[in-house]
Amino acid sequence: MNTVRMLVFCLVGALFLMSCEVHMYEPKTGDIVFHISRSEQSVAIQRATGSRYSHCGLVVVSGGSTWVIEAVGPVRIVKLEEWALAGKERRYVARRPVEGVLDSAAAVAVFHAARDFMGTPYDSRFEWDDNTIYCSELVWKAFKRGANVELCATKRLDDMNLKDSEVQRDMVRRYGNNIPFSEQVVSPGMLFNSELLETVFEN
Repeated sequence: MNTVRMLVFCLVGALFLMSCEVHMYEPKTGDIVFHISRSEQSVAIQRATGSRYSHCGLVVVSGGSTWVIEAVGPVRIVKLEEWALAGKERRYVARRPVEGVLDSAAAVAVFHAARDFMGTPYDSRFEWDDNTIYCSELVWKAFKRGANVELCATKRLDDMNLKDSEVQRDMVRRYGNNIPFSEQVVSPGMLFNSELLETVFEN
């Protein structure tokens, strides 16, 4: 019983600390949050893109709560606390458009553009059409369509580090022998490094 009580105590303590960390962040609609996903594809994404971050989402503040719209499975919207739990060690970084890039009306328009993708299936092949969508594609298109802001230049798939053995295995799993090297792509790392964003929170 003492062991069970200790486990419960540790769990409650961890959740309390996470809640405190989340509330140290003062979010704004239009922020972008990044973390290291615990998904099976996370390592391959990190190695292919040269970035530690393998997942991102768009922040919206509504009804007194902070939400994240993300493409993971169908596009969905979840509380920031839930989103943070899905990242490695619950760590995440929030980046915000620098002054002059996005006013409050444009930030809402960006969210509406992202919301238009609600329910869209996840894009495991990283294609640029709207039939399916992946996390950084969702954020990039939301800014472009909602506020006519290109957070970064897109690249071709073969601009990524495809020589890494883990990445090569992932490419074969996704595409077989028909890898679309010329496909237009954008990664979480490319968004993270955008000169139009600045870090406002990191835990």
